[in-house]
Amino acid sequence: MNTTTRRAAVGCCIAWLALAGISPAVLAQGSYPSKSVKIVVPYPPGGTNDSVARLLAQRLGERMGQPFIVENKPGASGNLGAELVARSPSDGYTLVLVTMGHTIHPSLYKNLRYDIRTDLAPITELTSGPALLMVNPALGINSVKDLIARAKAKPGELNFTSAGNGSSTHLATEYFDSQAGIKMTHIPFNGSAPAMMDVIAGNSQVVMDMMYSAMPQVKGGKLKAIAQTGAKRSPALPDVPTVAEAGLPGFEVNVWNGLMAPAGTPKDVIARLNTEIRHELDSADFKERLAAQGYEPAGNTPEQFGKLIATDIERWSKVVKTSGAKAE
Repeated sequence: MNTTTRRAAVGCCIAWLALAGISPAVLAQGSYPSKSVKIVVPYPPGGTNDSVARLLAQRLGERMGQPFIVENKPGASGNLGAELVARSPSDGYTLVLVTMGHTIHPSLYKNLRYDIRTDLAPITELTSGPALLMVNPALGINSVKDLIARAKAKPGELNFTSAGNGSSTHLATEYFDSQAGIKMTHIPFNGSAPAMMDVIAGNSQVVMDMMYSAMPQVKGGKLKAIAQTGAKRSPALPDVPTVAEAGLPGFEVNVWNGLMAPAGTPKDVIARLNTEIRHELDSADFKERLAAQGYEPAGNTPEQFGKLIATDIERWSKVVKTSGAKAE
């Protein structure tokens, strides 16, 4: 075969691949995945984020024929693991689970060594669900309207706790304050469990936390849930109204997590992962397991997930500025 014939054959092959929707980048790296894939969870083992990642990893391994391995890399409020993946090869073999908290960090930390907008590429949102706004049952507050009225009538009386300065629950409560026109005093703790225990003990009065960790306290009668923060009621607590229903129209905060890859990862790999992940999120048993924790599958396109990230970064930057929140 002469040089001209060989070039023509190569050109025809590339054209056929394009028509088939297969990029030369994917062809060059072989059939993806050709080896194990690592999912970095930038939080300790246990909890919703870790359990979602592990369930998804098991299913993807079965579907795609290669192991998907979860590796916990906690530290710096989730930034350590995110930075690690941002600096990893852009080949689709190292992914990271990110959360709503990662959209708070750009305005909270002055010296972040990665940019979620430019150093990571969105694959898909995984799950979404509301937080619970709760009070000590002895407080005599039974609704959002009661809480707002008490805070306005007795400024400085109410304290709210959170899992720490700059945490998702801290900023979500500050957002509630700003929308309600009130100002409660923030008492930060190192984690959600001690934050809830302080309200249970009656030292503080209000706490907002994730449904997964808060539901046992609510169902045990130790905390009273007066509202959930999503756009609609979670089937896990159907009798608890949304904040919007309960007296603050337009309020909505959904706690989400999603999967990202290093920037520059081939679009074909992103598309393949998106398709396979969304197939699993749509399965009945996956939905059932999430519902028990108060969450729902939230699979979307990379473009839609990227838009959610950008929108949340803008929203939380305003809340950080208004509240004066500082990172610990």
